[in-house]
Amino acid sequence: MAKLDPSRLVFIDESGAKTNMTRLRGRALGGNRLFTKTPHGHWCTTTLIPSVRLDGTTFSPDSFT
Repeated sequence: MAKLDPSRLVFIDESGAKTNMTRLRGRALGGNRLFTKTPHGHWCTTTLIPSVRLDGTTFSPDSFT
């Protein structure tokens, strides 16, 4: 196996979040009922594809399309 040059390695991690991934249950102080607002009917997905290199962090312009 050829020796790897660490300066040429790029580690990629795709992350995402959806607005419909809301918790169904929660906790409130003192046995009180928890009230909160959640998005309804306007589901959105956000995806981010960051990459990390030896010399710093970079990002993909395609992450914002």
